[in-house]
Amino acid sequence: MSALQGRFRYRRSLASRVIALTTFAVGLSVALVALAAYLTVRHQLQTALDDSLHRRAEAAAAYDPASFSQTQVPDLVLGAIDTKVGYVFADGRAVTLGDTTTDEIKLGRPELAVARGSERYSCRTIASDGTDYRVATVPTGTRGIAVVVAQSLDSNERALDKLGLLMVLFGALGVIAAGLAGWLVARNGLRPVRTLTDAAEEIARTEKLDPIHVEGNDEIARLARAFNAMLTALSASRDRQRQLVADAGHELRTPLTSLRTNLDLLTQADRQGGLSPASRAELLDDVGFQIEELTTLIGDLTELAREQPAEVLLEEVDLAEIIARAVQRVRRRASSLRFDLTSEPWWVTGDPAALERAFTNLLDNAAKWSPPLGAVTVVLTHGSLRVADQGRGISEEDLPHVFDRFYRSPDSRTLPGSGLGLAIVRQVAERHGGSVEVGHAPGGGAVFTMTLPGSPAPNDGRNLHSTSTSESQRTLSGG
Repeated sequence: MSALQGRFRYRRSLASRVIALTTFAVGLSVALVALAAYLTVRHQLQTALDDSLHRRAEAAAAYDPASFSQTQVPDLVLGAIDTKVGYVFADGRAVTLGDTTTDEIKLGRPELAVARGSERYSCRTIASDGTDYRVATVPTGTRGIAVVVAQSLDSNERALDKLGLLMVLFGALGVIAAGLAGWLVARNGLRPVRTLTDAAEEIARTEKLDPIHVEGNDEIARLARAFNAMLTALSASRDRQRQLVADAGHELRTPLTSLRTNLDLLTQADRQGGLSPASRAELLDDVGFQIEELTTLIGDLTELAREQPAEVLLEEVDLAEIIARAVQRVRRRASSLRFDLTSEPWWVTGDPAALERAFTNLLDNAAKWSPPLGAVTVVLTHGSLRVADQGRGISEEDLPHVFDRFYRSPDSRTLPGSGLGLAIVRQVAERHGGSVEVGHAPGGGAVFTMTLPGSPAPNDGRNLHSTSTSESQRTLSGG
């Protein structure tokens, strides 16, 4: 039942819920105030009547019962036409004076207790033939006799009935007014919400990520600003995605075109009798190089497009060993260059394959820009790796964009590469909690500095043991 009520409640619009809650709250408040006012008026009327009956009973008790019983009852004692005055005796007898009604009031123990002297005063409500009477009893100067003054409550009840009717009418008007007020609040107060909803529906329909206009500084305005910030981030992400697809298409087109040209040339040559062994070998080497370049580009794209890194177990590795392997690999590809390596042990917990790829990219970049017979300086000290070349260096306008995806300076347009290597370096550094920077080498050229947190000595497995308690700790963070 509660689940059904919950589904029904949340299927209703927010405006209808605001109206219903406002009406209910105001209606409940009006009902409580009306009830409190009704009970207060009723108590005040009864208190005033009790005081009046008490005064009139005291006035009647001042007369001698022997003479007063046969005389006309004074107006001071009667007070109203629906008033009964009489005496009650200790033996239970009762005498009525100046009776203006035919109702019989049955007296009881409280009145006899006053007549017998055990009580000083009695005041209570007694029903008689469908009419309620308020009966006050006080002792007289004669022992064993008490005077009784009773007045009908019809006038009080009629006044309370009229008051109750007025309360109901005004309460109904209050509830109606509350409903109208809730409607106005829902209409005007929720207007920004409707605007935000319309904007979201428009964006979902048209995919136009235009920000909405924000007014004020309340919670709705904060929600609208947060929505605009989300739109900005979404628009930037979509632009980056489009740029990535466009750049990837452009970068893939070049090796694919060269590969197709070489294959077409090889096919035509075979039809015309074939190429010489040397020309054929050179052409096949060119095809192999283009396939390798295409494979590297696709791998780089896959690595950079992945929001989260693949699940890999972290290992405690020595960066000096990884850098030595990377230098040895790059030295084979750039045999004309000299690589000056200076390193000291620095142990980190990370992905050795990703780290070696990042170091290789840094060294490949330095080798690409170094002049023939030049030197590449590689220094690892206290977790900071510096790779410096002797090339022309990086211009000031290119420095902020060196680590951007697919960014290539005008000087590098004719050189091999996709513009993804340094972007991968930054990604790997950040995933390992480090950073990478670029600057100018003192002797000319560029210098890249990659810093990774770690320690000069291994932890003897203690670090790995501490990270084995959580799967999220065993894998690289998403940066």
